[in-house]
Amino acid sequence: MNPDYALVTQDAAPRAPSGTLPIARMRSLYRVGDVAQRLDKLPANEHENLRATYERMIEKGPERFQVKPGGLPAMEHLYDEMPNFNDVLDDVRRQLALCHDSRDALELTPMLLLGPPGIGKTHFAREVAQLLGTGLGFISMSSLTAGWVLSGASSQWKGARPGKVFETLVDGQYANPVMVVDEIDKARAEHAYDPLGALYSLLEHDTAGTFVDEFAEVAIDASQVIWVATANDERGIPEPILNRMNVFEVQAPDADAARAIARRLYRRLRADHDWGRRFDEEPAESVLEQLAAMAPREMRRAWMTGFGNARLAGRDRIEVADLPASGSRRQPLGFLQ
Repeated sequence: MNPDYALVTQDAAPRAPSGTLPIARMRSLYRVGDVAQRLDKLPANEHENLRATYERMIEKGPERFQVKPGGLPAMEHLYDEMPNFNDVLDDVRRQLALCHDSRDALELTPMLLLGPPGIGKTHFAREVAQLLGTGLGFISMSSLTAGWVLSGASSQWKGARPGKVFETLVDGQYANPVMVVDEIDKARAEHAYDPLGALYSLLEHDTAGTFVDEFAEVAIDASQVIWVATANDERGIPEPILNRMNVFEVQAPDADAARAIARRLYRRLRADHDWGRRFDEEPAESVLEQLAAMAPREMRRAWMTGFGNARLAGRDRIEVADLPASGSRRQPLGFLQ
């Protein structure tokens, strides 16, 4: 084992799906002296949120786990579960091989997953965090308009707070969490603020090492963050952002892959619930055919609906009629006319 790393034991870090323990060394993310200096300069009875932030940084200390898998993790289950992500998984595997059995830290080039809604892009990002044994930060750009969501807002503004990157690093356990920027193509500018402006420096290893959140105004090391962005359309993403990322076009799974995904999801849901023992070990082929026409995101809801309807009918086998209608959408509620 590398002398610079040690096994992360007990509950300090999650166990990778392969059963291997992550290994870690400690990394200092900021200078406590700089934080204390900022705290001392705050006027009495002012900037209470900023004061609480500095006090929390001092109390927690600057050291965080910098983790990587203890060996080349088993990834076969991911290839099976997400066959339409094979190219992305191949790239992750190559980069993991570079740091395996070496003193080097885990380093993954920022990645952008392009593809239609519902094919599993966000699920993939969560699985990467689980695989690596590190933490996860999540930012949904479709529901946010403020330019400071990544980099924080000046403490001079009413209701200001730190950005998501700062919060994930300071409040978390890890120096190298997976940071998911979901639906990055839907980021909307608000007045003069660019929601993606902070990424120009955060996606560059050298400049990310001294990232300054506009709220805290203390340099923090974000150079080890693992970036995964998702988008439906790259046309809404600035070219300088695209140039800083490995871009993968993820297609919807073909019919055979979709059937395999649906079958594995059925087995997992059945195994994860006590009521699952009442149902057949394998679903009917006609039901699988129906599920294969759905996006992976919709499959779980369809299976749960099917399980429930079959149970209400007193059956131990899901039938096609138990599934929600193809393409069904939530209907508005209102008074009858």
